[in-house]
Amino acid sequence: MKVCTFGELMLRLSPPGAERFLQASSFGISFGGSEANVAVTLAQMGLDACFVTQLPEHAIGQAAVNHLLRFGVNTHHIVRGGDRIGIYFLETGASQRPSQVVYDRSHSAISTMEASAVDWDHVFDKADWFHWSGITPALGQAAEECVRVACQAAKSAGAVISCDLNYRKKLWTEQEAQTVMTPLMKFVDVCIANEEDAHRSLGIQMQGTDIEKAQLDERAYGMLAHQLMDTHAFSTVAITLRESFSASRNGWSAMMLDARDCTTPYRSRRYDIQVVDRVGAGDSFAGGLIYGLLQKDNSREALEFAVAASCLKHTIPGDFNLSSETEIEKLRQGSGSGRVER
Repeated sequence: MKVCTFGELMLRLSPPGAERFLQASSFGISFGGSEANVAVTLAQMGLDACFVTQLPEHAIGQAAVNHLLRFGVNTHHIVRGGDRIGIYFLETGASQRPSQVVYDRSHSAISTMEASAVDWDHVFDKADWFHWSGITPALGQAAEECVRVACQAAKSAGAVISCDLNYRKKLWTEQEAQTVMTPLMKFVDVCIANEEDAHRSLGIQMQGTDIEKAQLDERAYGMLAHQLMDTHAFSTVAITLRESFSASRNGWSAMMLDARDCTTPYRSRRYDIQVVDRVGAGDSFAGGLIYGLLQKDNSREALEFAVAASCLKHTIPGDFNLSSETEIEKLRQGSGSGRVER
C-alpha cells in the first residue's frame, strides 16, 4: 500500500523535562509536523509512506530529511528550496500547567513552494491514499494552492483523500479558515476532527460538551458526525474525544461514522492516559485510522486500532509515534497493564 502526505516538517526545540522556557539553558532538538507525523506512523506499519514538502538545501534542511529517512519514510518527492525551516518551541506542561507552543515559521520554505515544483501525477502513481491537514493551507496562498493541486491530482489518480481539520488559531482566524477549508472539502472522503476543529474550520458547532471539565455528551458527538457527513458528503467521519483532567491525565476515545459498515455512530474503547507528550497524538490517530481502513476487516476494528495507536503515542516523547503494529494490536486486544516484558 502507498500513502502520500503533504505538509510542513519543522524543527522542534524543547526544554528538558517539564522546564519552562524562562528557566531553560538548553533545548532538545527533534523534528515534527502533522503530515510528517502521519507518514512516520504508516512507515512503522510497513507501508510505502511518501511525504512531500519543501525544505532548504542547507544542513538543517538535510538533517530534517535524514530524520525522516531514519524512520523509513519515502522522501523522494521532497523539493529542496526556500531559505529557512519552520521552527516551533514546545514547553511541556504538567498537572494543571498546560503545554505551550511558540511558532517561528513565517516565510518558511513551504510557504514559498510552487505547486509546479512537484510532479503530482508521479507522486500519486499507484497511490492508495492522500492525507493532508488544515494546518498546511493556513501557511499562506502558495501552500493553499499546493493542497488544491495535490487534491486534484490525487482524485484523478483514484486515491482516497483524508483531511484532519486541525485548526490552529495562531495561524489564521475562523473566517479565514472557513473561507479556505470549505471549498476544499469537496475533495475529501475521510474527515478527521474534534468538536473545536469542526466549529472553527467549517462553522459546524456542537453543544453539550466541555472537555476541560471532562464532560462529554456522546449523543452530541454522534449528531456532529452525521452533520459533517451530510453537509460535505464525506464517506467517513472520525471524531476524537478528549477529556482533559489535567495536562498529565487525559481520557481518550473516538467516534466514527462510515458509509460502508458503520452507519450508526460507534464509540471506541476509552483509555485513561498518563501523558508523557501529547503533541502528535492526533496525527498518530490519523495514521492509525488510515492503516486500519486499508488493512483491517471492518471500520470498528480500524477505529479501535487508531485509538490504541494514539494512546501509545501519548507515552512517547517527540512528535512521532514509534509503536509497531504488534504493540498497538496487543493494546487493542486488551493488554494495557504496562507490566515489564522480559
